[in-house]
Amino acid sequence: MTKAKPPVAKRIAHSHSRHGITREDFYAWLRADNWQEVMQKPEMLDPEIRAYLDAENDYYEAQFGQKTADLQDKIYKEIRGRIKEDDSGVPLPDGPFAYNSRMLEGKQYPQIVRTPRAGGTEEVLLDCNVEAGEAYFGFAGASHDPSHKILAWAADRAGSEYYDIVLRDLDTGKDSDDVIRQTAGSYVWSNDSRSIYYTEYDDNHRPFRIRRHDLGSEQEADPIIYEESDPGFFVGVGKTLSGRFIIIDAHDHQTSEVYLIDADIGGEPRLVAPRVTDREYEIDERDGVLYIRTNADGAEDYKIVTVSADTPSAEHWVDFVPHREGVLILDVALLKNHMLRLEREDGLPRIVARDLRSGKEEVVRFAEEAYSLGMSTGYEFDTSVFRLTYSSPTTPSQVFDVDLETGQRTLLKTQEVPSGHDPADYETRRLFATAADGEQVPVTLLYRKGVKLDGANPTLLYGYGAYGMSMPASFSVSVLSLVDRGFVYAIAHIRGGMEKGYRWYKNGRRDHKVNTFTDFIAAAEMLIEQGYTAKGLIVTQGGSAGGMLMGAIANMRPDLWGGIIAQVPFVDVLNTMLDNSLPLTPPEWPEWGNPITSAEDYARIAAYAPYEAVSAQAYPPIFALAGLTDPRVTYWEPAKWVARLRATKTGDAPLYLKTNMSAGHGGASGRFDRLKETAQCYAFAIRSAGLDT
Repeated sequence: MTKAKPPVAKRIAHSHSRHGITREDFYAWLRADNWQEVMQKPEMLDPEIRAYLDAENDYYEAQFGQKTADLQDKIYKEIRGRIKEDDSGVPLPDGPFAYNSRMLEGKQYPQIVRTPRAGGTEEVLLDCNVEAGEAYFGFAGASHDPSHKILAWAADRAGSEYYDIVLRDLDTGKDSDDVIRQTAGSYVWSNDSRSIYYTEYDDNHRPFRIRRHDLGSEQEADPIIYEESDPGFFVGVGKTLSGRFIIIDAHDHQTSEVYLIDADIGGEPRLVAPRVTDREYEIDERDGVLYIRTNADGAEDYKIVTVSADTPSAEHWVDFVPHREGVLILDVALLKNHMLRLEREDGLPRIVARDLRSGKEEVVRFAEEAYSLGMSTGYEFDTSVFRLTYSSPTTPSQVFDVDLETGQRTLLKTQEVPSGHDPADYETRRLFATAADGEQVPVTLLYRKGVKLDGANPTLLYGYGAYGMSMPASFSVSVLSLVDRGFVYAIAHIRGGMEKGYRWYKNGRRDHKVNTFTDFIAAAEMLIEQGYTAKGLIVTQGGSAGGMLMGAIANMRPDLWGGIIAQVPFVDVLNTMLDNSLPLTPPEWPEWGNPITSAEDYARIAAYAPYEAVSAQAYPPIFALAGLTDPRVTYWEPAKWVARLRATKTGDAPLYLKTNMSAGHGGASGRFDRLKETAQCYAFAIRSAGLDT
């Protein structure tokens, strides 16, 4: 039986010049000219492009999918067996009701339910399994109005992140013909339940406008409340927990600007403080005072200031929680008499609760070596109770209610693992790798207790490292399928995230982006040096900007890796940053640089961009995944990358591209379908590490 030949993408001459440099891009034809249309109507994709993507899918299926079908099914069943299928969240009280979501056994999507606050018969408000049908269903959540009579719910049915907002009468259970179509997904109610403020995309899929929809009116007549003229700024809409203000937020990755609208009477948006480059701020409100988390005045790790809502401009801001270097303020929430802030110091989170009447503070932290911590405030402002969620790589998620008046901490829910899980069978470690410049890079490990440090352990090393996003050390039912097979599971908390403060982020973006890649390589070398694993036994995984990381480390150190899993990988960085018609390009210039206007940015990005840096060397096995309707990392990025790798690399290590032809950035929409994609990735990791089952 002869081995099937991989698809060979045709080469069409195409060049572009910038800053006196001309580059050839033989696979530029894979970018559909009508990509905006394809995002909403995948059937409009050019047949020649579709034929190539289909050929890659067929090749993957023939060479890997079919051959590992039993292993994939085994992994899928293992992971599904760790999920309590008929599960529900913890009810959140709001006025006369308590709202919740639940999952039913065998079903892909949630139900939205409520009960009377004091207890009683549960009412199903929305069953997403009924609404979804058999196609893609991207549920963007549901929001009941202040009168508790109408449920607004939003869904995307193509994976392109265009959401229709549907209004359901909760007395009759019927949806209105009054549907707000093609929105950007964020929306809030006015206090009188008569209007919804929502975001709208421009022609290039950028959320740039806020409109107000008065119930019962024609959408075409919806007045424009705010419109952003700078294509580098995205807009969103929210509401203070106090209910006093609707918030309009305009932002890129480093600069923000906020407007307020009276949620009772509406009116024109009122500016808090004009945008200043590299100044970020976000607001909440209590008793006519704005509490603002900001990096103003050099507060790199953020501080909290206060100001009257009547005169909110920056010259009136007064420090309330001063900046402390190395203590990163991640989030702030207000209740009637208390302020909560989520902080991170030395890579570990904590919650600080302040009584706003007395100034007294209480700190919530945990003793494990690595853990994840989150907080939420529910629907109600006039309460002393907040909710925290805790987990660690060994400890399933726990949900607590904490009463700030009494100090009582009530365990509401512990994540159940139906197939069984004993935390004592596993170990979590927090180690540090020494980067090329001496920085200490945190690495979180999970493995079966008793693992020998003899260099023989297969390892999955995960990384992201962009946009200031930190990777939590949380519990995952999925990774146990690797760990129980003898894998060491490792997360490299590399620069570009904010695990060690804003400085950690700043030193992993723009001029310092290469630190992200060298930190990851340092993490791998540390694991080898300490005997956890060896060259050729490390499989790496990352998605989106983490997929760029995968492409970069493949080019830089192909000898280290046993395999690379690149999910919706942002690998065509230079060409994307040169294309200002793409949805995310202008807002991303502060993160990566602008190669259109800056020759320095152009040269720097070109030097590390994975697509540009592909060379004639032996690469490890690579598995790339894409989504046809992905507006964030367009399908042609991984397609072009794989095409160039096939034409350039030496050796015979497998190279696969699998494009989901009916999904976007997040992959399949159903919870079980997503598990099948995870099983595909883990089967690839297991085979790449030389294991069979």
